[in-house]
Amino acid sequence: MSVIAIEPRLEALLDKCASGQAGIILYTAENVPPEYLSYRELRNEASLRASCLRRYHGVVPGRIVLVHFRSHRENIIWFWASILAGCVPAMSTPLVNNHEGRASHLAHLHRLLLDPIVITSQELLSTDFAENTLLLCASAENTHEEGGSRADEYTSLEDVAALMLTSGSTGAAKAVCLSHEQILTACKGKLLHMPLPQGAVVLNWIGLDHVGSLTELHLTAMVAGCDQVHVPTTEVIADPFVFLRLLSKHRVARTFAPNFMLAKLQQLIDAGPAADLRGIDLQELLYLISGGEPNSVGVCVQISAHLRMLGAPTTTTLTPGFGMTETCAGAIYSRKCPEVDVQTGTEFTALGTCVPGIEMRVKNDGLEVRGPIVFQRYFNNAEATQEAFTNDGWFRTGDTATIDASETLRLVGRSKDLVIVNGVKYLPHELETAIDQAEIAGVALSGVVCFAHRPAGASTEHIQIIYQRDYDAYDSKARMDALQAVVRAVLFFAGARPRVLPLAPGRLERSTLGKLSRAKVRTSFQNGEYQDEAEIDAQMLQAYREDHVAEPGNAMEQKLMCVFRDLQVASFEIDIDTPILDIGVTSIDLIRFKRAAEKAFAIKDIPIITIMTNTTIRTLAAAIKCIQGPQTDTSYHPLVTLQPNGDKTPLFLLHPGIGEMLVFLGLVQYFPDRPIYAFRARGLNEGEQPFTSQEEVISTYHRALKATQPQGPYAIAGYSYGSMLAFEIAKLLETGGDRVQFLGSFNLPPHIKTRMRRLDWTAGMVHIAHFCSIITEARSEELLHELRPLPHDEQVARLLAESDQQRCADLALTQAGIHNWTEVSWSLQKIGWEYEPSGDVSHMDVFYCQPLKDVASNRVEYRKQHLNHWVDFVRDDLKFWQVDGQHYTMIGPENVSRFQQTLKKALAVRGL
Repeated sequence: MSVIAIEPRLEALLDKCASGQAGIILYTAENVPPEYLSYRELRNEASLRASCLRRYHGVVPGRIVLVHFRSHRENIIWFWASILAGCVPAMSTPLVNNHEGRASHLAHLHRLLLDPIVITSQELLSTDFAENTLLLCASAENTHEEGGSRADEYTSLEDVAALMLTSGSTGAAKAVCLSHEQILTACKGKLLHMPLPQGAVVLNWIGLDHVGSLTELHLTAMVAGCDQVHVPTTEVIADPFVFLRLLSKHRVARTFAPNFMLAKLQQLIDAGPAADLRGIDLQELLYLISGGEPNSVGVCVQISAHLRMLGAPTTTTLTPGFGMTETCAGAIYSRKCPEVDVQTGTEFTALGTCVPGIEMRVKNDGLEVRGPIVFQRYFNNAEATQEAFTNDGWFRTGDTATIDASETLRLVGRSKDLVIVNGVKYLPHELETAIDQAEIAGVALSGVVCFAHRPAGASTEHIQIIYQRDYDAYDSKARMDALQAVVRAVLFFAGARPRVLPLAPGRLERSTLGKLSRAKVRTSFQNGEYQDEAEIDAQMLQAYREDHVAEPGNAMEQKLMCVFRDLQVASFEIDIDTPILDIGVTSIDLIRFKRAAEKAFAIKDIPIITIMTNTTIRTLAAAIKCIQGPQTDTSYHPLVTLQPNGDKTPLFLLHPGIGEMLVFLGLVQYFPDRPIYAFRARGLNEGEQPFTSQEEVISTYHRALKATQPQGPYAIAGYSYGSMLAFEIAKLLETGGDRVQFLGSFNLPPHIKTRMRRLDWTAGMVHIAHFCSIITEARSEELLHELRPLPHDEQVARLLAESDQQRCADLALTQAGIHNWTEVSWSLQKIGWEYEPSGDVSHMDVFYCQPLKDVASNRVEYRKQHLNHWVDFVRDDLKFWQVDGQHYTMIGPENVSRFQQTLKKALAVRGL
């Protein structure tokens, strides 16, 4: 394939592509047909958006536009719209979940990018930018589709085409200036180094905020004049076989996969049945580029063999490479992998030779590069620019390396002290802080060291945690408890399970300032200086397992244990009484376990709630046996035990108006030392009748609470509607002489009658759908008006037709189930029609977030006009805690980590 000849500007590239026949295939979700967007249609749509930017958002040539979307389509459209408007797009990276971190990042971008305009979706405006007070934001949905002339006036940023944000892993994010000429030279260099034939197809599954997605695949495909396919990252991560099937379906010639994905593919192919690969043909796949972390030669050998088996045309399809944001992604590639690596006997692959447009050297063991595809400066950061370049103009990459006689690059290590897991970079001190904040018994505060480590023979790096222990060396229970807690803390921060080694006091040397040297600890570890401690640790953990591990007692328990172990989701041995939620499983792990158990026992459906409420192999095996046989116990049990362990005061959680307790599941693993119980409304299971009065609900829940915990002090909290129930139960307890030491209200004012009367059956159903994340908030608001005129059965059918089908399957949501669930919610709403708060309690903690739109416009108004009325019903002490998120998301996956920290602080203030 010949490289398109154009003037050195991206606008000219788009014009040239628009005159051809190629385009973009855009996937959005599983089982949804992809959209085809020709390059001509891309130019036309981007031109309209460019006109909107100029005409309706007041941008002028040279203005920086921060492009912030989650879909490939919108990112691509608005990237080009910004360029056609004469602006400079800055591709926004995903925002962190916590309030302080997000506010700090947005403030930094405001300063760094000189007050850019943010273009994003209405949904992200109300979530990612809900509390933004600095940046000027514009909603893509509100732009007017009117044409306009292209801007021919160019910017004060001279020839800068785009700004790419660095990860900020070594401090605040920097903005890399990528010029038109640099980008086009880089794309041409890639194609000269690895030519594509006529009619080739390129596939990308990485977000466009990553330079590998933007330049390595999207723009390089355009320079080659070929089709490109874009797939959501989540689709590939959830099922790597989707990646192979799409490569086959679209006859892809060039794509990318980091080492962790290669290792995952190898594991799945080796373990899975041949049927999983049936129909996959990779005869067009010339280049599977890999980077992001060192590639294991062993993995590359196996993957290369698998690729050949699946039809790849050569033994060198796998292409390790080196690149950075500053070099427009890949700039050095190995076209002799894995043969050259097998010949040299190295553990990690070589990274190859330079593409045209870059040269490299090693000076003082550090890799340096220069050339027309290397950036020239960081935007608005002269100090960082000066530090990045040598006096003679070479860019310091921060990596240590060697270059052999054949001009082949090999990395030795990283001078940047990062932990890279699954291609994502983490600062070690962030992981160390996460463990410290977990306040784990037996782990010395500020006595934790974290670093990346790849054991000999391992295919990828893992997180290594070394901590100073505060328990006796031979206390095997304390050792095991600390291990499990550390694993949970790291899993929730980084989504990966660490290796953990406890050391005796004094083994971790500190400076006179009390600071631990991560480099020294890592060197000592790698040199085997802690081997004696590692041997003691292994012996004590083995002794604990021998004394405490309960083996399966029957064939069903044995079979279920095998299912769980085969999934390899635990980093330590479990027994049939180990709570699954306590070992750090993710939601994906649970779904995999659910599906594997259904297959093993030939059961059509094991509801997720069954697993969540039967969290050990023993209890789940018994529950599955009940599913297989005739149902005997159909009685209603209002309390569900989410977390049975711990010696702290139990926490009782009251469900929101939908009646279900699923919304609390994300909190469970953050409280390993406190039992957690949640109430579930009557009527959700077959044969149950919904509640008909407030008195019936309160008396039923009060009896169940007292039966579970006969004596106080009590800790109770309710979410939304559940706050009203928690308030009434607390009054009843105090009237009986019990002490309620903690009473929490999650985002509910005392007066709710007016809002309850505004809600109807349809609203209850749509709220359930939004709580379950099967539709977006924006769509749920639209559906309210569309569905109301329809009969209830048709409403449910329409709702399910528009919902996330995979999410519905994961949650076992059926038409009959949603209909019944809505009836339960409707019964609770009607109970609230006549509710008038009365009486008082001794104290209350109110957790509040961004309010519902029909209640208040902002937090200040919400607290002043609604929440502050709780003062009329609290005798002694009323506290307010501001948390992240909105009403429906305050304890959702994106906010639960921060929320639990605030909840723990509130409990501690109350002496719990």
